[in-house]
Amino acid sequence: MPNNHGDFLWYELMTVDADSAARFYGGLLGWDFQPAVQEGMDYRTFAKDGEGIGGLMALTDEMTAGGARPMWAGYVTVDDVDASAARITELGGTVMMGPQDIPGVGRFAFAADPSGAPFYIMKGSVEGGETTSFSKYEPREGHCAWNELATADQPGAEAFYTALFGWEKADTMDMGEMGPYDMYANGDYTLGAIMGKPPQMPISQWSFYFRVPSIDEAADYVKANGGRIINGPMEIPGGDHVFTGVDPQGATFDLIGTKEA
Repeated sequence: MPNNHGDFLWYELMTVDADSAARFYGGLLGWDFQPAVQEGMDYRTFAKDGEGIGGLMALTDEMTAGGARPMWAGYVTVDDVDASAARITELGGTVMMGPQDIPGVGRFAFAADPSGAPFYIMKGSVEGGETTSFSKYEPREGHCAWNELATADQPGAEAFYTALFGWEKADTMDMGEMGPYDMYANGDYTLGAIMGKPPQMPISQWSFYFRVPSIDEAADYVKANGGRIINGPMEIPGGDHVFTGVDPQGATFDLIGTKEA
């Protein structure tokens, strides 16, 4: 099945030390990194068992001087990048990097929703192509299992993303004082959720949960290799466990997996 409008298709890590980041995530998630031909920048793609997951971009001194910081960002498929970029502005978002082409790859733009959470939109150059970065239908180690937005304006985020990508609310879960946890589908699968931002979280942002075979072994690896855990591991509905960590370069990341009895 080809990628459809509203599908997550790629995940990108922006980091200040590409070599160290590749070693950290390669050992943690079994990713293989390869250099990509991107003129004027250090950009590497990474894959799990030969299937592409995302890219790693080294931040330059100029980028960090301009405010760029280590972070994860997601790319969402659109039918028309230029039309979607215009629609983002109409819906109250901001286009931070206008539509442009990557030869042989596709056309993309970098934007932020009305609450400031950044994301990419993209249309690949290969018609009918399918991404395996996000595991739509079954658990797959090394692939993203869940996309989650924590936002300062939950109703506003719902209005923005459903209008932009055509996502539909699939279910909701009452989280007590934290409010509703609203889950969204794109076609015949559920892609993730939108929730209210906890007070201690300084900004609205997307999180991407990558699957590991053992959450305990992953936690041990993170702590032994220069990272730290800031939340969890904790059990979620369905029996999996998750935690949020910070890599040695300062990017926040999320993992999901089973816990040993």
